Amino acid sequence: MVNLKQAFLNWMHGIKSPLADAEKILTSPDGTLSVKVSLRQGHISYSVMKGEATILRDSKLGLKLKNFRELGDHLAAVRITEKSVAETWETVWGEEHFIVNAYNELALYLTEITRDKHLFTVRFRVFNDGFAFRYELPPQPAFSRVEIEDELTEFNVDLNSDSWSIPAYQPDRYEYNYEKKPVYELEKSVHTPLTIGLKNRYYISIHEAALYNYGEMTLKLDEWKTLKSDITPLSDGIKARVELPFSTPWRMVMIAGSPIGLTKNHIMLNLNDPPTEDFSWVKPLKFLGIWWAMFVGEWTWAPGPRHGASTQHAIEYIDACRRLGLTGLLMEGWNGGWEGDWLQNGKTTDFTLAQPDCDLPGIARYARATGVELIGHHETVGFVDNYESQLENSYKYYSDLGIHYIKPGYAGSMMVIQGKREFHHSQLGVLHYQKALELAAKYHICLDVHEPIKGTGIERTFPNLLTREGARGQEYEGGALSPSHATILPFTRLLSGPMDYTPGIFDIKNDVKRLSSTLARQLAYYVTIPSGMQMAADRPRFYEEVNPGAYKFIHDVPVNWEHSVPIMGAIGEYYVVARQERGGHDWFVGGVTNENAHKVRVPLNYLEKDATYTAEIYRDHETAHFRDNPLAISIETTQVTNQNFIDIWMAPGGGFAISLHKNEQV
Repeated sequence: MVNLKQAFLNWMHGIKSPLADAEKILTSPDGTLSVKVSLRQGHISYSVMKGEATILRDSKLGLKLKNFRELGDHLAAVRITEKSVAETWETVWGEEHFIVNAYNELALYLTEITRDKHLFTVRFRVFNDGFAFRYELPPQPAFSRVEIEDELTEFNVDLNSDSWSIPAYQPDRYEYNYEKKPVYELEKSVHTPLTIGLKNRYYISIHEAALYNYGEMTLKLDEWKTLKSDITPLSDGIKARVELPFSTPWRMVMIAGSPIGLTKNHIMLNLNDPPTEDFSWVKPLKFLGIWWAMFVGEWTWAPGPRHGASTQHAIEYIDACRRLGLTGLLMEGWNGGWEGDWLQNGKTTDFTLAQPDCDLPGIARYARATGVELIGHHETVGFVDNYESQLENSYKYYSDLGIHYIKPGYAGSMMVIQGKREFHHSQLGVLHYQKALELAAKYHICLDVHEPIKGTGIERTFPNLLTREGARGQEYEGGALSPSHATILPFTRLLSGPMDYTPGIFDIKNDVKRLSSTLARQLAYYVTIPSGMQMAADRPRFYEEVNPGAYKFIHDVPVNWEHSVPIMGAIGEYYVVARQERGGHDWFVGGVTNENAHKVRVPLNYLEKDATYTAEIYRDHETAHFRDNPLAISIETTQVTNQNFIDIWMAPGGGFAISLHKNEQV
């Protein structure tokens, strides 16, 4: 039981005389980035400089609590502390094996000089490539619970800057095409990460880290034309109800001198806590899916003569996994709820009752005997009340069957929680996603969440969160995706973490789902769009019979990385990245372009010195084009060292993939 009086006294420890005016400048460890935090006449704000360049002009801070004045003016500083941290930590999985965490921190302990006497802290951390801050509400004598009506946080950026965004509060959640527009046109709320190209040639991306028990932060212009936080509300308009002590998520800004520099940023993960339990059981994997055949109409989710998730099909696909060297199989449509208007069936779906033609225990036994992991599927359609009533039983059911991976889905436009319609991204939605993740950890289950809450780095604390959707993926092929989409994602959505894009479609010219992609581009996605669960999304015959030569890259490419080297890129135009296999010597390179052809010179200076590598190059044929000749691919092998370059031509809507296998020393 917290002793509120003692906590209050501890918080106030060391106070001499409250300061209504104060100014502190906090710099990054390398001295190039500075954040000035100002307390002027009781108002708190901050501004940011990178060298001589202005990143953010004076920007307001504060909260609005229900039934009280704004918690952002009439303030005095009662204590100011600073510290520095420099450490390196090891990831369980991901794009980097080891991550450097170095920052300088400033904490301002504030009190209102009004009769309310609310207490709160603003804590800043400044890294070499960005900064972050959060609000902390300590226990205090007057109250132990608050209702937050608004967050006053501003990001006072140059309004003439270009931005890349997707709209918030829409029925398809994050699944929209990114739009490039000047910041002054962001009249309606947009999701983060919001990437902005400043007129001084710096690039920033505004996002948040460690999102727990709070509505997600969106951004929009206020009436004064200042970019401001807009916290996703509950159905009654309140942004969050919290018990004290409480800390908001970190508000973070990544900063780089180029778009490709943003993709090297690890601030979000550094702002999350390390795991508190053993997650050595977490294993990333590549998997096949009873999935794409349903999108193209070959099979169905619903029961009937063409039902996809039948025992027969599952056994066939498990055997295909063994032949193809894949370690997992996703089964969608194994249980009820897909009949008729499936978007309404989530209110009664049973997550442990299989369709009559699906012997799930028998399939699970066969998978275990053959060394293939089954990936279960829970489509809730957003009916969280029904799902949570079965959550423990359904996770235990999977665990008892030896199923250690689940793809939960929340395809409804809203969630039904506690009998009310709530945004997926509200405080109640965030709490549900977290509840499911923690329960999954209890049963040693890894998650691939579709229609998720956005990534905020919590996979550092809970590494069983291997991937999530959270943007338009290849299910939108067939007309709703352009080639530029995959050249925008690395600089926007992928800054928030791994994504299940469902790559590896070889049946590109299918009339039902014709792709805006070449075959070589499908291979590139395994490197350009990282994911702890990476799908080989097409049907086995297209890998084994139609194009086994191209499939070799999918077989070889890892899903877990030692080190990543972003090489080049321009938002909406092209992107190239190299990654090293975790615990190994081999490297893999991927590149994608937009609707235009593009030539790149790929350096190899990250390879080991005095070593030779066999380069297997999968490139667009000179006649390739995503519309007219998407399957034209050239596959070649050559010997290289770290002194070489590889010149690559990418076709319109195309890409390339390279495997670099280290040769044995003779």
